[in-house]
Amino acid sequence: MAVDVTVSAAEEIPELAGVPLLGSLFDLKKDSIGTYLKAQRTHGDVVRITAGPPGLRAALYCVFSAEGAQQVLAAQSANFRKDNPFYEEVRESFGNGLLTSQDEEYLRQRRLVQPLFTRKRVDGYAGAVAAETGTTLDGWRDGAVVELTDEMMRLALRAVARILFGTDVDSTVDVVDRCFPVIADYCLRRGYSPANLPRTWPTPANRRAAAAMEELYGACDRIIADRRRSRDAGEDLLSLLAAARDTDSGDAFDATELRDQVLIFLLAGHETTATSLAFALHLLGRHPEQQERAREEVRTVLGDRTPQAADLDRLPYLTQVLKEAMRLYPAAPVIGRRAVAEAEVAGRRIPAGADVILAPWVTHRHPDHWADPERFDPDRFTPEAEAARPRYAWFPFGGGPRACIGQHFSMLESVIALAMMLRAYEFEAVDTEVPVSAGITLRAEGPARCRLRALTPSS
Repeated sequence: MAVDVTVSAAEEIPELAGVPLLGSLFDLKKDSIGTYLKAQRTHGDVVRITAGPPGLRAALYCVFSAEGAQQVLAAQSANFRKDNPFYEEVRESFGNGLLTSQDEEYLRQRRLVQPLFTRKRVDGYAGAVAAETGTTLDGWRDGAVVELTDEMMRLALRAVARILFGTDVDSTVDVVDRCFPVIADYCLRRGYSPANLPRTWPTPANRRAAAAMEELYGACDRIIADRRRSRDAGEDLLSLLAAARDTDSGDAFDATELRDQVLIFLLAGHETTATSLAFALHLLGRHPEQQERAREEVRTVLGDRTPQAADLDRLPYLTQVLKEAMRLYPAAPVIGRRAVAEAEVAGRRIPAGADVILAPWVTHRHPDHWADPERFDPDRFTPEAEAARPRYAWFPFGGGPRACIGQHFSMLESVIALAMMLRAYEFEAVDTEVPVSAGITLRAEGPARCRLRALTPSS
């Protein structure tokens, strides 16, 4: 009864003005994260945005405050589910793995997967990350101009494929490189469209996506079948997933479930880390003083040796650089949920069935928590500064019971790769600004190039 009274007393939600027939449809299509930022600056921390023609119009309830994000992701997480059209499209395309599953199925998957992502287990992947970073560095040359988003996407994909599959890297990377963008674009268009044709209709878009999914599924299925026929238990993640057992029931993943997990790990495990690395390097390329400070820390701690997992805690400034890059360029700039029942969030009434939008892109720029929010300043993430802010002022990995299971792996990979790159090269940004948009993950819509200057150990 107390909950009902609180909800009824909550304030009504202001609405972002749009055009009469289509609302904010064109603004969201042109620049969704810019539209969300405008909504917060104009109307505050909870804003209603409508989009679409009459009869197909959608209403989005956008929550921008740290307090609101904590309520949706943690305190009231059971009431905010992954039931919206976008997650359904991801589920249809990439399988019902840990990212998209819900309820008992999610809990079962989490129990099976959690032991493979303990800090000790993840730390064992440091050597694979260092090896793949070394391969990337071997391909760079003094004076060359590199496009960081492409380079980091390739590096992160090779690293996660190596960890997943062991030796089956090259063929898998080629298939993923070719098929993932086709499927991701297809999901994005359908997830944000007010109406879609059935996937089974032979339209050009459906046929392209189906062909990409068939090729990607086939590659994963072949590797899984080969691994299950092998009598040698490997230490790659796929072998460990195949051997995993539910501590409650003793159940294991079947072949389809294994493929679903592999696809989600490939998707979430490389695009997010690649985004963080690319923008961290580009920001350092635009800020030589911070770049040199990070490099000096790397040289002091590592000297000439290969970084290891234990070095993570010894490189605090480098970690601050990455956190600040993830603040300015969160790999998941927008997070969606659907309200089961009416609820109060940040003092506003969210109706039952509402599509709720959280926007780390906006919350990470909230003027209540970030002075001069567009400025790059890694010192925002000293322990003292972090302790002074609300927990959900920064949430690039989500939060609550559905927080990203791979966040330690992402930080491990990013710190190791960034340390090795800064020790080998000086980065000078060629492009001042990089336009971005919100896809399944954050997308660079223009080049993020840096010119390289090779460094000797003494330079």
